[in-house]
Amino acid sequence: QVQLVESGGGSVQAGGSLRLSCAASGYSYSSYCIGWFRQAPGKEREGVAGIDSDGSTSYADSVKGRFTISQDNANNTLYLRMNSLKTEDTAMYYCAAEAPCVLSMVTALVPGEFRFWGQGSQVTVSS
Repeated sequence: QVQLVESGGGSVQAGGSLRLSCAASGYSYSSYCIGWFRQAPGKEREGVAGIDSDGSTSYADSVKGRFTISQDNANNTLYLRMNSLKTEDTAMYYCAAEAPCVLSMVTALVPGEFRFWGQGSQVTVSS
């Protein structure tokens, strides 16, 4: 059974950095599309960054140049490095996985296309 567990969230001032981790079990990252999503209060869940089984990445325009998605296949762990954080980045952040992996899933980052989800990790950015 696929399980995803996020960690690394917290509170930071604007301009600061955080790194989220997503530990996976029950499957191998090498065969899945993986994505980071976020949901702020009163807003829909949105895609932030994604990576496919070949290592191709995509980012939402709002985080390009500030966030970096990466994965450690040996340890089945996904990361999201977040720099230059803004107050509008405040949200619950989720990692999600799906297989088989199709590149369009990573580029589009539609939440409904991913079956497996972690419990979420809160990120709060204050001014």
